[in-house]
Amino acid sequence: MKWATRVTELLQIKYPIIQGGLAYLAYADLAAAVSNAGGLGQITAMSLPDADALRSEIERARTLTSQPFGVNFAIGNHNLNYRDRVQVAIDEQVHAVTITGGDPSAILEMMQPTAIKTLVLVSSRRQAQKAEQLGASAVIVVGQEGGGHLGRDDVGTLVLVPQVVDAVQIPVVASGGIGDGRGWMAAYALGAEGIEMGTRFIATQECVDASASYKKALIESSEADTTVIKRSIHSPARVLRSAYTEKILEIERVTPTYEALKEYISGEANKRWIYEDYEEEGFGWAGQVTGMIHDIPTVAELINRMVQEAEKVRGKWGS
Repeated sequence: MKWATRVTELLQIKYPIIQGGLAYLAYADLAAAVSNAGGLGQITAMSLPDADALRSEIERARTLTSQPFGVNFAIGNHNLNYRDRVQVAIDEQVHAVTITGGDPSAILEMMQPTAIKTLVLVSSRRQAQKAEQLGASAVIVVGQEGGGHLGRDDVGTLVLVPQVVDAVQIPVVASGGIGDGRGWMAAYALGAEGIEMGTRFIATQECVDASASYKKALIESSEADTTVIKRSIHSPARVLRSAYTEKILEIERVTPTYEALKEYISGEANKRWIYEDYEEEGFGWAGQVTGMIHDIPTVAELINRMVQEAEKVRGKWGS
């Protein structure tokens, strides 16, 4: 079957499947594997120590794939100056950049003179319309089911995606709660022209930086085994539930300030578990789709399986 949409045309990819930014995990191995399998892989820029490291990771990805890949800029909670990293993406002429977690206007302005495609993660109609006005090539709409940082309105993917589709003219990519071919086709039914997956790509063989216990937890957890932290500081984010995250929630109940939380919600705390298996000393991002994860395939195996699942759904629709 043909899978062409405006998203595949925009990004010059075979399947309209985008790998999420995945803080501290989305590096060359995973990005190249997704791109080689027909999707759009991404490198996470803000998890790298500096602009030179980003340049090196882009160069490494190019030794692993000849296909288009992107760079993700998660800018919301960073005091770092990201402009030098954006300039690296421009200098290296990456095919696409995605922008999550903050005001995208500065990056979109830097991208305007280039041919680089720009996708902005949004969690509301208003954000999507603003991204379109600012010149974004497409928007990625994340529903409340997703892992990592979410919108503040607790609106699910099933409700949010068609609202955004009706509100903008640019292509819409659905994200949150999608982990197989059925979710992909559901996104099509809602009017989206592609999907983004984050959590599902962590539980793959090419996500080499994720610890064995993190992947094991994703396989063993149900959709009820996640919780949302950081609501008290207006930055809600979904994680795997654990004794550590319960401690975070308790701090939020008693002392709901960033200063009280910062040690517990830091990138270092995230890395202590996802790298080093110290579950009692850190946390791992995960969406509710974790309840649908039962194995750790290669990226190619996962995407091929999704294509087969989607074809079955299309067959049912055709009949």
